Amino acid sequence: MNDILQYKSYYASVHFSSEDEVFYGKILGINDLISFEGSSVRELKKSFREAVEDYLATCKQAGKSPDKTYKGTFNVRISPDLHKDAATFAAVNNISLNDFIKTAIHFTLSHKEKVQDELLLATG
Repeated sequence: MNDILQYKSYYASVHFSSEDEVFYGKILGINDLISFEGSSVRELKKSFREAVEDYLATCKQAGKSPDKTYKGTFNVRISPDLHKDAATFAAVNNISLNDFIKTAIHFTLSHKEKVQDELLLATG
């Protein structure tokens, strides 16, 4: 189970502070840090929707894109054995390691529901 909310095309991670007795969250995938909170789930969801709408309005007024720009490059840390297996598989199939990783990511994202089910089973 993920503590994620979605509104329009925006997602947010959410948490609960037992000390403050409040739910709080932050919007993901944007260039700024936008947080919100609520004392109930209903308030939290409302606050999230309002935060998204306010952020979109502010970005429009400022003439900037609200979405984070991704470069298309990132570092991945994996075990040496997994690295070796991936490099070997790529070489045997005459593709670059980069193309193998792109294919693996594409495959996983195109089979999200099945992969999510498998992850749930694996984590118990």
